[in-house]
Amino acid sequence: MAPTVNVLLVDDDEVDVQGLRRAFSKSKIANPIMVARDGFEALEILRSQNGKTKLPKPHLILLDLNMPRMNGIELLEALRADEDLRSALVFMVSTSKAEEDKARAYGHHVAGYIVKQDPANTFMQAVSLLEHYWKIVEFPE
Repeated sequence: MAPTVNVLLVDDDEVDVQGLRRAFSKSKIANPIMVARDGFEALEILRSQNGKTKLPKPHLILLDLNMPRMNGIELLEALRADEDLRSALVFMVSTSKAEEDKARAYGHHVAGYIVKQDPANTFMQAVSLLEHYWKIVEFPE
């Protein structure tokens, strides 16, 4: 049996956080979800700094683009520059449809770029995708 995949949601919008939690619940997915409100807090969790509990592996990151202090692209840059975190599996989840944003995200090796069009629907579709994804994909230790 595959190990439980831990999810780190990096998003400063409480409505989106609750929307994702509801989508997991409706889909009867019990995978643990940790939430970081920006890139700095996400790095603290991933590095187990400032009293933050480290996100257990295997894990994947759902990353919003537009956040205060450290946005999604800045976090991706920090992840890819960090020897221990550069292989992190990241899906960008954003309201931005801008080609420039998509190109920058994929330039930092995201696994996918999901546009939040209708948040309730988007989260259900994203959760369904992730559930299938982590059932067939092998994660690094």
